[in-house]
Amino acid sequence: MESGKKEEAGPSRGVVNAEEKKDKQREMKTEKPLTISEVLLADEDEEEEYDDEDVKEGDGVVAGFSPGPLVSLKEQIEKDKDDDSLRRWKEKLLGCVEGDLNGQMEPEVKFHSIGIISDDFGEITTPLPIDKNQNGHVLFTLKEGSRFQLKLTFNVMHNIVSGLTYSNTVWKAGLQVDQSKGMLGTFAPQREPYVHTLEEETTPSGVLARGLYSAKLKFEDDDRRCHMELNYSFEIKKSR
Repeated sequence: MESGKKEEAGPSRGVVNAEEKKDKQREMKTEKPLTISEVLLADEDEEEEYDDEDVKEGDGVVAGFSPGPLVSLKEQIEKDKDDDSLRRWKEKLLGCVEGDLNGQMEPEVKFHSIGIISDDFGEITTPLPIDKNQNGHVLFTLKEGSRFQLKLTFNVMHNIVSGLTYSNTVWKAGLQVDQSKGMLGTFAPQREPYVHTLEEETTPSGVLARGLYSAKLKFEDDDRRCHMELNYSFEIKKSR
């Protein structure tokens, strides 16, 4: 049985396609381009989709990573001893000459001095190593709220030291009150000493901040070799 109402004719498929095309064009015009930060964040999200076994383990070592054997600089230079130009280029690049190398594979960092730079008194330098009888003695005295930097002079011998880092831990009355860490970098052996200034710090202020502090400054490379561990003390006095 036919209905008395006629079925209304809908738009043709060609008209629908034309409308959809216009809608898409409007969306493309209004859509904002991605910023650099959004692109970088998208890359980071993709990098996070790794298997847990391929990510760093708890001790900071990448699972499945096996570092190559340690080779002495002398051996590396001798590989091209017949090529004078290449050998001289290596010596220039490494900052040393073959006569300074003894074939030792383990790098050695020798610290010559530690200094303190402050607006209060300029710079005070203490030779290293400190006499065992003076180990832990007061290296410097600072006013509360003053800015200062530690300055180190050292040499690298035998081989390249990679990822040299420092940690400076501070105690007062037996309680740890501060710890700072940082990266010095990678250094090749050279005859001239390296001079490196650590990041600027500010002493605390107030009655409770004044007094005597003990500290331990430690230097390690990325193979966990400890190149120096220095115990020292410093004092913070009232600012006048």
